[in-house]
Parts: sequence; structure tokens; C-alpha cells
Amino acid sequence: MFMAERYSAMKTNAIVRSIVFLIAGVMTVAGQEAAKSSDGSKTAAPANTTVAITANSTPTELAQAAIVAQGGEKFRKVQNMMLRGSVQLYAPNSVQSIPGQFSIVTAGDKLRMEIDARPAVVFKQIYDGERSYSSMPGVEVPPLTKFGLGALVRYDQPGYKVSAIADKKKQRGFRIVDPDGYTTDFYIDPNSGRVMSFLIYYNGFTFGTDNSKFKEVEGVLVPFNFSQRFEMAQGAFFAEYSVKEVKLNQTLAEDAFTIPN
Repeated sequence: MFMAERYSAMKTNAIVRSIVFLIAGVMTVAGQEAAKSSDGSKTAAPANTTVAITANSTPTELAQAAIVAQGGEKFRKVQNMMLRGSVQLYAPNSVQSIPGQFSIVTAGDKLRMEIDARPAVVFKQIYDGERSYSSMPGVEVPPLTKFGLGALVRYDQPGYKVSAIADKKKQRGFRIVDPDGYTTDFYIDPNSGRVMSFLIYYNGFTFGTDNSKFKEVEGVLVPFNFSQRFEMAQGAFFAEYSVKEVKLNQTLAEDAFTIPN
């Protein structure tokens, strides 16, 4: 009985860790002005106009097209984002989903996330820009600017490297590596420039996200339906998300990212 409970706790911990990492990569916001060039001066963000994608488009041009599709200047200038929605969790080797609710607030590097999938998972994660708190021990994520959309919005900053990778089916691919070596592979629609999927590599694991439905909120493209996959030793963990509410650039409570004592 003890071993079964211990295994269940370990599996729940792994699932929660993957949830935090994956959804944070999807919902990261810029919280910045313009990027800075290597000499410290500000460089203009891509104009919010269509960027044509051709067979000869460079990786940097693909990244620029993705930024424009996300909303261009409006995407870069988002200061914070609040989301609420539902999630269906699939434990490894299970066809039965665990339904739940999630809420997340991001502002630059800062994060507050709550997941309620009782009785299986009830969880809170906070990162105040310097310190991390988790209601479940051992669940931490690196700063949100290191991967996913957080890396995309900073692709033209000093130290970020954009390179070519193989295309996937009809989607164009490119890779962004941040100054500390965090890597994200992006695959975009060649017609719209929208990020349809991306892979995050962290601590020897691969986290995958596929976007299926988008909506524009105040000129910013937000994924409203997306699925995620994380390969674990016990098998693959899946999650399907449905965003119900999005708010941008709100006045946040002073204690929004306060670490509990």
C-alpha cells in the first residue's frame, strides 16, 4: 500500500511539473519595450504588417513572421496576461482523463498559476522574478523568458541565436537558443506565420505543444485550444487545454506574485 501511494505521489509530481513548464511556455508575455542591439541601443520591433514566407525565407525571417502573426508591436508590448480555462489531464498509459480548471497570470518573468483537478491534483506555483514557491515540493521552472513564446519575443536581442531546422510536414521550422542555452524549436504555418507547434528541451526532457485554435484579443493572438505532450519514464503524459477567459494589461493586485511565508 505504501509503495502504491509513493508511486502515485511521484507520478502526480511529474505531471504537475510538466503542466507548469508547458503552459508557462505557451502563455508567456513580453513585458518589455523594444529589443536592444549589441551596442545597447534600442532596435525597432517588426512592424505589424504581413511578412511573406517563401521557400528561401531565412530562420530569422521566419521568426519575424511569427512575431508579426502574434500581433507584432502589440504582442511585444503586452505587460501582463491573465487566463482561465479548463484542462483534461491524461496520466501515462491511461485513456481516462482527469478534468480540472486552471488560472494563470504572467508578467515578464513573473508567474502565478493555480490548477484544481480534485481529487487528483490541487496545485499552486508562484515565481516573483527572483524566488519560486510551489505547493508541491520539487516543482520549479526557469525564468519564462528562456523558452517558448518568451524566447520568440526576444529572438533579436543580443545572445539569442536563430538557426534552421528541418520543416515538419507543411510547417516551416526554426530554432531559438537563448544566451544560457535554453532551446525551443518552432513550427509555423507558411501562409499565416502562426506558431502551430513548438518543442522545448529542458533537463534532458522534451515538452511538445500543438495549437489548434486561436483568437485575437486586443490585437494579440492567443491560443484558445492546445494540446501538450511530455515523455516520462512511465509513458507519455498528455493534456488538452481550453481557454475560457483572457485579460491583457490589467492592474494587478500588489500581492499577485507574493511568495507565502
